[in-house]
Amino acid sequence: MKNLRTVLLSLTVLWLASCQVKTNTEKVFNIVDFGAVADGVTDNAAAIKKTIDACTAAGGGKVLVPGEGVFLTGPFDLASKMELRVEGGATLLANPDTAVYTESAFRENPGEGTIWIGGKDLHDVAITGLGVIDGNGFEFMGKELEDSYELLPFNVKDPRPHVLTLVNVHNLRIENVTFRHSAYWTVHLIGCNDGVITGVTIDNSLKIRNSDGIDLDHSKNIRISDCHIQSGDDSICLKNRREFEEYGNCENIVVTNCLMSSRSCALKIGSENMDTIQNVTVSNCTILASNRGIGIQNRDEGVVQNVLFTNIIVESKFFSDVWWGKSEPIYVTAYRRANINHKDASWRFPKGAKEGRVGQVNDIIFRNIQCRSENGVYVSAESKDKINNILFDGVSVVLNRVTDYEGGVYDRRPCEGVGLVEAKTSAFYIDNATNVQVRDCDIRLGSKAPLNMGELIHRTN
Repeated sequence: MKNLRTVLLSLTVLWLASCQVKTNTEKVFNIVDFGAVADGVTDNAAAIKKTIDACTAAGGGKVLVPGEGVFLTGPFDLASKMELRVEGGATLLANPDTAVYTESAFRENPGEGTIWIGGKDLHDVAITGLGVIDGNGFEFMGKELEDSYELLPFNVKDPRPHVLTLVNVHNLRIENVTFRHSAYWTVHLIGCNDGVITGVTIDNSLKIRNSDGIDLDHSKNIRISDCHIQSGDDSICLKNRREFEEYGNCENIVVTNCLMSSRSCALKIGSENMDTIQNVTVSNCTILASNRGIGIQNRDEGVVQNVLFTNIIVESKFFSDVWWGKSEPIYVTAYRRANINHKDASWRFPKGAKEGRVGQVNDIIFRNIQCRSENGVYVSAESKDKINNILFDGVSVVLNRVTDYEGGVYDRRPCEGVGLVEAKTSAFYIDNATNVQVRDCDIRLGSKAPLNMGELIHRTN
């Protein structure tokens, strides 16, 4: 027995020693050692690229952005087996010169922004640290309006940079870092598989349109947890864009323990969905001061199915028509996309088609949701077969007016036909849907009830 203990002790010591050696020999590549300057003026894109190339040549490692200081940079791409670590006190700042942004964020569709930090066909990628990745969004805006910023005109290419665009990345981790001031989408994952986003803060201006927080596009097996997201547009959005159709379904998504605020929809599925979005669980989240809380907005031929929303607090209120939504705490709609003359209109319908069609929304559960809003839950489709099997179980709706907007309107945009629909305010407005159950739900009026009250539960079929 004594000899056995001696052998086990020796093996333990050797194992601990090997771990220590691995830790001490971790390959770290400091961008300052490759010429980066933290003066907030010098474009460090070339220095960062040299650092990443050295990391790749060594078989992988950590690319370090040291604190303190502001490292201004134009576009650069990440690499496989690489951790980009932005230390606390350090800031990566997007170059405000639109001329440096040349790559479209949506391939041959140039009308919806460019790429700042990118990466394609990678594996084993991490972005970590307590530092800041700053999109410098105000530099790409026009004048400040009452509830938004004016968007600057452009000819063919919209030069506004998306902060992070990753395509076909396997084994991805984004942890603890802060993103802020995006001029367009912040974190866009396209065709990614097996990813974790945790402890992340996204602090965008509520006045910058299109400043989504996290967009999961044709991505699979993604977990988002413990994030704080403030964004002018959707905080978290699941979709299937037509530009990336080869990557298939968006599926197997978990969102939990997140705090969100948005002037559009805090937690949205759609509107772009040319494939299938399925197997989604959203739990233990809080949505505050948003135009719309939870939204399923199907506008294309794709299907949305098998989705569970549970244990969520929603606080919504009215904003101007600049933003999609009319204070609906929960929103489920299925309408064909409008055929309009828009900057990206040619990418909205299947190739060769001049009009679209809409797929079904099936088997959706809303359980233990507390809503406090100026408007009610809205379920509506262009025909009864498009929305099926929706359960509201233990959903509390308190209707309370907190702005000077009159209400009496629901928002179907973007859709063929009437976008802003005038109707009396109901706690549950259910229009043209099949097997929608309202079970054990609580409806109350606050101290200032909506001005245009109708039935508490309205059904039109």
